[in-house]
Amino acid sequence: MARLGVKDMDFAQIYDCFTPVVLMELEDLGFCQKGEGGAFVEQGNIELGGTIPVNTHGGLLAHSHTGHPGSMFALTEAVTQLRGSAGARQVEHAEVGLVHGQGGVLSSHATLILGTEATL
Repeated sequence: MARLGVKDMDFAQIYDCFTPVVLMELEDLGFCQKGEGGAFVEQGNIELGGTIPVNTHGGLLAHSHTGHPGSMFALTEAVTQLRGSAGARQVEHAEVGLVHGQGGVLSSHATLILGTEATL
């Protein structure tokens, strides 16, 4: 609907309630092929400076896991990135980002694409 693809994303904030969920979501969202999530991460693709920095706020393990509102941290981090105010964790030239949440043991999903005014 946004007429943007994974190649257009400067970063992704993915709900990471369990470590393998990030790998599955990277694959399901199309950032890498099915079964290649582990290698994709090992190659540094989700780090700052990688092809798609993921969970730049540290994710739920490093940042905070408050339960149900945990996805809100991904949303606020996406806005922080797009404002260019993330400090040491800033994604260079961040103009478009993806926020993905899931719940109900992977039974419901929601994806939001945000951009700066210049990208709209």
